[in-house]
Amino acid sequence: MQYLAESGGGSNLLVTLLPFVLMFVIFYFLLIRPQQKKSKDRNSMLRALKKGDKVTTIGGLHGSIDQITDDTIVLKVNDVTKLTFERSAINNVTARSTEKTEGEA
Repeated sequence: MQYLAESGGGSNLLVTLLPFVLMFVIFYFLLIRPQQKKSKDRNSMLRALKKGDKVTTIGGLHGSIDQITDDTIVLKVNDVTKLTFERSAINNVTARSTEKTEGEA
């Protein structure tokens, strides 16, 4: 009798761990991987910002980029109002600038 209990121990461990492994795989493909892709897309959008782009901030403010540095952006809201934001406060680009930059010819 004792021999039967010992021989089933290895497969019992596999049956016990299999649902946890399957749950991790499902979480990876449904939650972790899409979040990493979204983060990568957002970072590339923030790196591609340039002067003249029309953007929307996380708070919902619309404006065009007047000045840009590595970590801050000055948005021109209307003819006289300019506001300074962190680069990470930009939510999305509504229209790309059509001006050519110095590197483009």
